[in-house]
Amino acid sequence: MGKMLDALHQLQTIERQLAHVRDRLKTRRNAVAAQERRIEQLRADWQGLHDKGLTRRKDADRLELDLKGREDQVSRLRGQLNTVKTNKEYAAILTQINTLKADNARIEEEALKIMQEVDAIKAEAEKVDVQIETEQKRLGEIQQNNAEEIKRLDAMMQELTAQRTEAAKAVPSEALASFDRIASSYDGNAMAVIEVQGKKPPYEYTCGGCFMSLNAEHANALRTRDEIRHCDNCGRILYMERAESQAKT
Repeated sequence: MGKMLDALHQLQTIERQLAHVRDRLKTRRNAVAAQERRIEQLRADWQGLHDKGLTRRKDADRLELDLKGREDQVSRLRGQLNTVKTNKEYAAILTQINTLKADNARIEEEALKIMQEVDAIKAEAEKVDVQIETEQKRLGEIQQNNAEEIKRLDAMMQELTAQRTEAAKAVPSEALASFDRIASSYDGNAMAVIEVQGKKPPYEYTCGGCFMSLNAEHANALRTRDEIRHCDNCGRILYMERAESQAKT
């Protein structure tokens, strides 16, 4: 490789290391964020159960209040039975009492079912509360385990970034702009070696990045010239290994 391509190749070595460290940092930080989201979801689930339990308890309270009013009405009607003067009036009041008692039994059964539902909701909320406590402890463990590693990776990022800045000084501005654009698309792998197949001419050439066939013109040019040539398929900057460029001229 010529001076420019050699400088680009050194830059890519650092760029790959940066991409690797960046991925590891992302994984570490995502682990904390994922655990925090899990806890937030559990809290939302608990709040939903809590609100539902309150709503159903209010429903039960309304039924109990209605039931009390109906029982008071039954008591008043029973008192009237002692004051009626005809059998017809007695029968009418007795019918009202029986109807109210039947309705009261239905309301009482409905209220009981709601209270059973409230108890079940409360039990479920208590389970979620235990889960939240467990996941909180887990979050603390993840944060503690990750803190030291994140600190170490941050230091590596700073060091590699400084190395990259220094290495970039050896690359012409136009070539550097092309490298940066391609590196952003391929996670730091802006360059690809030209792979040569065959023991004697005519050789076949492929891109070491996308593994698609290449025109021999690329290999022939890079054996003699220090220039930017892009893969016709993936757009990566092509280069020749030193042994290949020297042995097959």
